[in-house]
Amino acid sequence: MATSASLAASYARWRSSPLGAITERVEERVVFELAGPLQGRRLLDVGTGDGTYAIEAARRGAEVTGLDVDQAMLAAARARSASGGVTLTLREGRAEALPFEDDGFDVVLAVTVLCFAADATTAVREMARVLRPGGRLVLGELGRFSLWAAERRVRGWLGSGTWRRARFWSRADLATLAREAGLHAVEVRGSVFFPPSPVAARLVAPFEPTLTRIHAPGAAFLALAAYKPEVRP
Repeated sequence: MATSASLAASYARWRSSPLGAITERVEERVVFELAGPLQGRRLLDVGTGDGTYAIEAARRGAEVTGLDVDQAMLAAARARSASGGVTLTLREGRAEALPFEDDGFDVVLAVTVLCFAADATTAVREMARVLRPGGRLVLGELGRFSLWAAERRVRGWLGSGTWRRARFWSRADLATLAREAGLHAVEVRGSVFFPPSPVAARLVAPFEPTLTRIHAPGAAFLALAAYKPEVRP
């Protein structure tokens, strides 16, 4: 079984690989388009890992809190933010029991978190709870019907503990999770229209914005935006 430290190192290796660099850039574009303007916003990054989305959100002007259950990941996020001159607040905690008061954030991000959550329904309800009325939730997950998900299922069958436990999601699944948490889904966008191949990634990446805009089939990464209704008197 991979240790926390080795998992953090694997994130760094993935990000520095040609396929990882292209894939993360494509996914980040969709997530931050759905998040909207972040200047001056209070943002919570659930399952922050080594801080990729938290750091980018802070660079865009948000006041960012990153939360993760893994202390090694939080240490990696702390080191990366310090080296990049970015200020983050980092907390240890679980998505299913967020250690924050109600209505405390303008934006909540959770990218590739629900695939590993013990109780995704409770996790999304917690994210909705800490959103202010009118606030926005963005969920990003591997699409269930994609080559990327299929490859990870095979890894699980071959003995990977990480991927054996993972769950993948469809557009309808994500919309249902948001609705059951009392949120209104705005849209679900797809991206990563290439298979897990660096050659394919280089060829397809320039066309990703167009493929996303026309809702082309075959997206490996799905990102949902939903908002919390305003409180009515």
